[in-house]
Amino acid sequence: MTIQIEYEAEREWEIDYRPIIEEIVVAALDYEKCPYEAEVNVVLTNDEEIHRINKEFRGIDRATDVLSFPMGDYDVPSDFERLEEQSEDYFNPETGELLLGDIVISIDKVDEQAEKYGHSKERELAFLVAHSMLHLCGYDHMEDDERLVMEKKQEEILAGKGYTR
Repeated sequence: MTIQIEYEAEREWEIDYRPIIEEIVVAALDYEKCPYEAEVNVVLTNDEEIHRINKEFRGIDRATDVLSFPMGDYDVPSDFERLEEQSEDYFNPETGELLLGDIVISIDKVDEQAEKYGHSKERELAFLVAHSMLHLCGYDHMEDDERLVMEKKQEEILAGKGYTR
């Protein structure tokens, strides 16, 4: 398992983010029964940078809490076997790991939303990683039924690791 974490925010952040990110990435993949070792890249940044990325890649001119850039093209969420059929596109030839994609998180939004929702920054970070990991596994929340599925999965992943509200 390769979990690359880049801290690009200019200010220091008082939480120990690395073990939280690693724990939730692994928990989400176990929850989704991913049969492969995987590679995930996580970038921690600020509102200004995530705003720029959101505008560039999604055409949305504002900061957001998290962006997900999945590598896989899923017909059905977490259909990892389909990805194996096109291994040259979805697996790192050097390591054999499944290339899941990239996650970008605004630490400013983590702080803001933790306060707004009345829980810890650690819980908010864990939530955003779980949410984004489900996107990297092919889930979305454009429709109500999709949103409900994602919400249930997120809460179960977080509860399994002791991150409750």
